[in-house]
Amino acid sequence: MDNNSTPYSTSNYATVNGLKMYYEIHGAGSPLVLIHGGGSTIQTTFGRVLHDFAKARKIIAVEMQAHGHTADIDRPLSFAQDADDIAALLKHINIAKVDIFGFSNGASTTLQFAIRHPEMTNKIIVASTFYKKAGAPGWFWEMMSGATFEGMPQPYKEAFLKINPDEKALYRMYERDIARMQSFTDISEEQIKSIKAPAFIVIGDKDVTTAEHAVEMHRLLPNSRLAIIPGGHGDYIGELTTPQDSMLIAATVSLINKFLNEA
Repeated sequence: MDNNSTPYSTSNYATVNGLKMYYEIHGAGSPLVLIHGGGSTIQTTFGRVLHDFAKARKIIAVEMQAHGHTADIDRPLSFAQDADDIAALLKHINIAKVDIFGFSNGASTTLQFAIRHPEMTNKIIVASTFYKKAGAPGWFWEMMSGATFEGMPQPYKEAFLKINPDEKALYRMYERDIARMQSFTDISEEQIKSIKAPAFIVIGDKDVTTAEHAVEMHRLLPNSRLAIIPGGHGDYIGELTTPQDSMLIAATVSLINKFLNEA
């Protein structure tokens, strides 16, 4: 266990769909899957909140294809494939049904999981995401179209290289993530409406996702709650590249726990 130890903490790999996938388990109780954002790792996205959630739950934190400890393989990168990989992992470790908390790209994967594996989905938290391109402002897509490796946040590069010192693997992961976003495919309204699992939509009021889009998602998801929290992309969970506002983070953790614990 580390210095922020929880009642139980371990890490492992599982071979799922041809991918040697890294995952960690922290704590005990009802299972909650954590899915990191693009270009990220478990720690860069959830390092400031993981142990708070693990106080009362069994946290299953994953690193997706090409990210962190999980090496890339020769197949397309997609949110649907990520969702299927997580479903296969859960079957591998004999977990039938879960709550899922996905941030940014991880929330896109969470939506796909709820659509593709409804029988395994209990509740979902989708944070800082959109289901169609119009959910993000024009400047975001302009930035994506002209993105460069030099513009990738340095903390992400350092976090990746600390895990895997292969700079070619880091660049490949960057290329993969950018290409996926540049070819982003909308999820249909019918598919969003098909999600029956209780959903909690969370964004910052200065996020990549527009407030109008978050409200639209809230209206489409038949069993959803919505929170628009002061701050930018990931401020509310203390994502690595954001300021650490302990009061804001604690408030978000409290809101999510309240949602998860509701009957």
